[in-house]
Amino acid sequence: MLFAVGLAALGSCAALRPSEILPVPANSFGRLYSTIASDRGTKLQAAVAYGPLARHHLDIYHPKSVAEKKPLVIFYYGGGWTEGDRASYGFVGAAFAARGYTTIIPDYRLYPNVMFPDFQEDAALAYAWVARNLGEACGTRRPIILAGHSAGAHMAALLTLDGTYLERFAQEAPAPSGLIGLAGPYAFDPTTWPSTKAMFAPAAANPDAARPVAFARAHAPPALLVHGLDDTTVRLWNTRGLAEALNKQGNVV
Repeated sequence: MLFAVGLAALGSCAALRPSEILPVPANSFGRLYSTIASDRGTKLQAAVAYGPLARHHLDIYHPKSVAEKKPLVIFYYGGGWTEGDRASYGFVGAAFAARGYTTIIPDYRLYPNVMFPDFQEDAALAYAWVARNLGEACGTRRPIILAGHSAGAHMAALLTLDGTYLERFAQEAPAPSGLIGLAGPYAFDPTTWPSTKAMFAPAAANPDAARPVAFARAHAPPALLVHGLDDTTVRLWNTRGLAEALNKQGNVV
C-alpha cells in the first residue's frame, strides 16, 4: 500500500493480444502470483525480450482496465547482484497492476557472469525498451517511475540520477519521472565492501561511479525512499544519506 501511495504522489492503455499471455512458471512463486493476478483481474505478458541475451527478458503486468493512463512502473528486484529472477516478484507486478499501474519486471545479468556496470547497462536497456514499446503506446508519452528493492533500488537510483546510462542506451526516452527505493545501499562503497568488492572491481579507480548518492543533483525526480528501522543487511544510513543529499539540492524526498 505504501508503494501505491508513493506512485500516486509521484505522479494502461496498451492493447494486449491473447497470444501474448503466456503460462507462468510452474513453481511456488509462479502459482502464488498467478492466483493473485487472476483474482485481481490483471494480465501477465511474460518473457518479452528487451535485448539479445538470455537474461534480457521482462514480464509485464497489465491492469484490468486498459483505459487508464497512469505512469508505467519498472521494478528492479534485489539479490546482491548475484541472484534473483523476475518470476519470484510477480506478486509486486500483480499488486501494482491491480491498482492501475502497468508494471514491468526485467531480469538482468548477474555476477560472476558479469561485473559492474554490465547489470546497470541491462537496467538501462530494459528502460529503453519500455519507453519505446509502452511509453507511447496510447499516442501520448506516459511517465515512467523506477522502483526497486535492495540491489535493485541501487540500480533504480543510479539509473535515475546518473544520466550517462540513458544517454548511451535510451537517447530518445524521457527521463524517469519518479524514484521509489526500498532498502537500497545508495551510499556505501561497493568497491571496498567484502561481499561486493569483486563484482565492482571495474569501478575501483572511481568508486563514486557506483554510488547513487554521489549523483545527487538539483532538479532530480521526486523520490520515495523506504527503509526498515531494524534492517541489519542494508544499513539505514544508506537511505538517510541519499535523502539528505537530495534534500540539500532542493528535491522532493
